[in-house]
Amino acid sequence: MCKKCGKSITQVSISRSSTCEFCGADLHSCVNCKFYSPGSHYDCHETIDELVKDKEKANFCDYFSVAKIDGGVGGSAQSKSDQAKAAFSALFG
Repeated sequence: MCKKCGKSITQVSISRSSTCEFCGADLHSCVNCKFYSPGSHYDCHETIDELVKDKEKANFCDYFSVAKIDGGVGGSAQSKSDQAKAAFSALFG
């Protein structure tokens, strides 16, 4: 799911220039990566060599892998409150 708007990502392949079809946010970014972990070294579970300053902007990280969120946030039946709770849980466990 897009961490900015909470909608499900329908793109199969995500490149550095991919953007969310709903809000236009960069998808190949730290906040959308399964290795993103605030508080870890450089906020990443991988052993990256260089700090990525803006975690919401597209980057060239070779370790990038789309974060999978159980429950599929973004469906029209979910309330904004449920979407916000799911996004918070995804970021902070």
